[in-house]
Amino acid sequence: MTSPSKAFPDELGDLYSHVRLACVPGIGSRTRRLLLERFGSPDGVFAASPAEIASVGRLGKSLAAAIHAPTDTPTADDVIDLCRKRAVDIIVEGRAGYPAMLARIDDPPPLLFVRGSLLPHDSLAVAVVGARHATPYGLKVAEQLGGSLARAGYTVVSGLARGIDAAAHRGAIKAGGRTVAVLGSGVLNVYPPEHADLAREVIDAGAMISELPPLANPQSGTFPQRNRIVSGMSLGVVVVQASERSGALITARLAGEQGREVFAVPGDIDCRMSRGCHRLIRDGAKLVESVDDILEEFGPLFETTIAADGRAVSNPAELQLGDIERQVLDACDGLTVDRLKSVNIDDVMAASGLAASQVLATIGVLEMRRLIRRLPGNRIVRS
Repeated sequence: MTSPSKAFPDELGDLYSHVRLACVPGIGSRTRRLLLERFGSPDGVFAASPAEIASVGRLGKSLAAAIHAPTDTPTADDVIDLCRKRAVDIIVEGRAGYPAMLARIDDPPPLLFVRGSLLPHDSLAVAVVGARHATPYGLKVAEQLGGSLARAGYTVVSGLARGIDAAAHRGAIKAGGRTVAVLGSGVLNVYPPEHADLAREVIDAGAMISELPPLANPQSGTFPQRNRIVSGMSLGVVVVQASERSGALITARLAGEQGREVFAVPGDIDCRMSRGCHRLIRDGAKLVESVDDILEEFGPLFETTIAADGRAVSNPAELQLGDIERQVLDACDGLTVDRLKSVNIDDVMAASGLAASQVLATIGVLEMRRLIRRLPGNRIVRS
């Protein structure tokens, strides 16, 4: 293997060793965490003897040998060079850019490969998951929820799978919102392959991420592991359709274990794709009839978030406002010290300095984003 000091500049620090460890076959997130807890760093793992490695959690001699001779996988040199050429970011747990919500779970991935961009306010995220073989009803609901959540300012997280996942991503994209896809393969090996175009749209509207090396093939065991990232990045998980053995139920279970909210959309009692959701509802998941059922659950939980312009906001929808929308909302806020009190629309027009047609159109947008409500008598109030 090429010496990292010769192959890469000093500013890479220990990134090389983190990537090298990720390339070792047979090392998943839990095994990697055991090794890092025992030896302190990836460099410490590679400096340990095979006997020392084999003694950690009964990992065995074969894995210890693989750590010292990872000949059947891409080298860290190859992976880092590929990431540079293909605009794939590598984010290490505990460092800048790592998703804040994901860092709080018991088993966060030590390394993330990212195409696109992860933003700080992606911590205000909701996962929408469900059956691959969804019915037209399920696809419609998933797309509607994805769009409504995006318009309300939430990042929509899902797994880019066929069916419900894809519909949720598309809904968020059509609404002009952000979405993040978590893959069970590498980010340069999109699965399923027919979602290559959707993957490009997701990257433009947010990010596509994986803990696996960029060209890794999907394996049956990687998808349950992927699900913990889907739920871990989110404030809650919405299951739209699921059979009794659906992988979406694994995501819902993980969400509960991670202390996240679990929601389920009911369906026809004679449809097998409803059984998983109905079981979740019986077990205590919140029933979802509209996006309002989700929003009212999260409303009082948020801490103030800092937008890109440095403004402190308390509602995620405010993160997506344009200049005119911000101007009208500021005018509303400036007319009263008590946000629970209504204001006259004519006063908002005067305070904003905008044309009446602009204010009226913008009020409609703000109402759709659930930032204000119209009241009788030409008045509005902050939601």
